[in-house]
Amino acid sequence: MADQNRVFQILVENNSGVLSRISGLFARRGYNIESITAGVTADPRVTRITVVTTGDSDIIEQIEKQVSKLVDVIDIHELKPEESVYRELAMIKVRATADQRQNVIALANIFRGSIIDVSPESLMIEVTGGTSKIDAFLGLLSGYEILELARTGVAGLGRGTRNVIYLD
Repeated sequence: MADQNRVFQILVENNSGVLSRISGLFARRGYNIESITAGVTADPRVTRITVVTTGDSDIIEQIEKQVSKLVDVIDIHELKPEESVYRELAMIKVRATADQRQNVIALANIFRGSIIDVSPESLMIEVTGGTSKIDAFLGLLSGYEILELARTGVAGLGRGTRNVIYLD
């Protein structure tokens, strides 16, 4: 099977250095990280880390085994596309003259984006959705000068309650 993007959800104890240990494991083993996000969960003792990586089935299996052995890791499992919801946030600052502004706003509206800042020379747009939606929006902005771009990386959760981890 060819290399594919895979999304892992990793629950870890909220201790200093845990994110560094996980990213270090990827670096030492030569595994690529497409994106990585981390944030505290409903339980402040636990952090959810979402990692998007690429590899064949053997590499994916090794990643899962190696990460699960790390200190502070509570759980790791793959978030499969058909069983999960993925989202990403992008903030895009676009150079826009007064004449261009309405066209950029119209594009943002098509993608349910929000104009979050306006200056005489630029607009800042916030777009949330799947990675393909963000990529498509950026493609439509190719005729404009993108001054700055910030993307959060993928965050994801499994659908339903099947893979919910209950902690004591």
